[in-house]
Amino acid sequence: MFTMLKETNTRAAKMSLDIMVELYKKNIWNDAKTVNVIATGCFSKITKVMVAALKFFLGKDPDEKNSDDSDSEHEVDPKEVMMANKVNKKTRKREKQLNKVKKLASKAYKKKAIAPTFNFSALHLIHDPQGMAEKLFKQLESTNKRFEVKLMTLDVISRLIGLHDLFLFNYYPYIQRFMQPHQREVVRILQFAAQASHELIPPDVIEPVLKTLANNFITERNSSDVMAIGLNAVREICARCPLAMNEDLLQDLAQYKMYRDRSVMMAARSLIQLFRVTRPELLHKKDRGRPTEAAEEIESLDYGKVNAKDYIPGAEVLLQDDKADIEVDSESASDDEQWIDIEHSDDDLAECSDDSFEGKEEEDLEQIDKSEEIDNKSERKILKGQRKSENLNVKKGLAQKVTLDRILTDEEFKRINMANVRKQVQSSKKGLKRKIEETPVKEPSELVKLSDIENIYKKRKHDKQTRIGSVKKGQEDREKFGYKDGRMNEHCSKTNREKRKK
Repeated sequence: MFTMLKETNTRAAKMSLDIMVELYKKNIWNDAKTVNVIATGCFSKITKVMVAALKFFLGKDPDEKNSDDSDSEHEVDPKEVMMANKVNKKTRKREKQLNKVKKLASKAYKKKAIAPTFNFSALHLIHDPQGMAEKLFKQLESTNKRFEVKLMTLDVISRLIGLHDLFLFNYYPYIQRFMQPHQREVVRILQFAAQASHELIPPDVIEPVLKTLANNFITERNSSDVMAIGLNAVREICARCPLAMNEDLLQDLAQYKMYRDRSVMMAARSLIQLFRVTRPELLHKKDRGRPTEAAEEIESLDYGKVNAKDYIPGAEVLLQDDKADIEVDSESASDDEQWIDIEHSDDDLAECSDDSFEGKEEEDLEQIDKSEEIDNKSERKILKGQRKSENLNVKKGLAQKVTLDRILTDEEFKRINMANVRKQVQSSKKGLKRKIEETPVKEPSELVKLSDIENIYKKRKHDKQTRIGSVKKGQEDREKFGYKDGRMNEHCSKTNREKRKK
């Protein structure tokens, strides 16, 4: 069966490929050897065989939603917050925070229910994905086949690059040529550009793609739909490669948050919301949103940096109950302690008093010098940053201690998740009245959905003829507007007052 795929007979090669694909879908020949033999069909000179092999790698697996999810037990329960809100003093701020927690909990439930499906079937089992991507791209540059076949080849290459974190730098200038609003299937091409983005690609390679999107799509000479699609494509690329965006371009795109069209405005705000949780330092201060505890824990991104944690974020909340036990133990220990008399000579007392006086004088001078230095704004920022880093280090140390010292139970996981949700709501500073953003940021999936780029936030307007037709349809079987004659018999005479109205 494997050797028949390489034969020159079109019918035999196509039959062999179809049988292998069907046996793979029925989980009979679902090993890596079968996948790699089918992969050789992508380089066949027979167009039917090549298209069938490409379609196999673009196909989706059946959803595995029925599998048991152990993480479903660790979801956030808003009932705990509701019970706490009943006990606490009723204020508008607490009610607002309760509503936010309810919304975040419902978003988490929906996210668990609609899990992203991954194409584990074929693309993950290829032995040499880098070599396959390079061969497909070389074949694409020299082919003269139909545009639909080129699109399928671009799709397979982009999935290989995104799933296996490959380096194929010539792919981006090639796809950049098709990024025009009038191009056929332009939304799919933008989808391929987003799928081919990952964190290990140097920012210099993807930055021209973002500039092309901004120059060709996100300009006021285009329609609002084109601008919204361009902003959505930028968001999907930056979700996978945040380092590709620079500060000037992001602040220019963020200004569309007050655009007159709703679709452009919502697309710009979703881009701002993405960078609030990834690289808030690139945004203008007014666009960073309300400062929360979760925003303070965001670490700066560097190229090639691996953010591997040896602790569970938010686990320090489990020490709150332990503090109460420690206080009780300390009180009982203080009761057991006894006073001890210590004898001192007069000379020792004099020396101690002189030393303490001189030490106090020196401390007062140091405090005066420190107060004068703190008046400088730049030094205040430095001290503020040091305190912030110290607080984060303390939290990390406590969370690490909890994670390593005990085996966490299901109830403890629920408390940790509740604390992480509360960090997104609670402000790190008091007195701020900025609005909390309600739109959550989705974690990027392995494959980009076409609907994420085509997502247009607006109600479609009807043309003039359709609106006139709907108005006339509503006027049917309706009483005539105006003066109603109240006479029982319309043929009888009218009063002089009624006649004067004419």
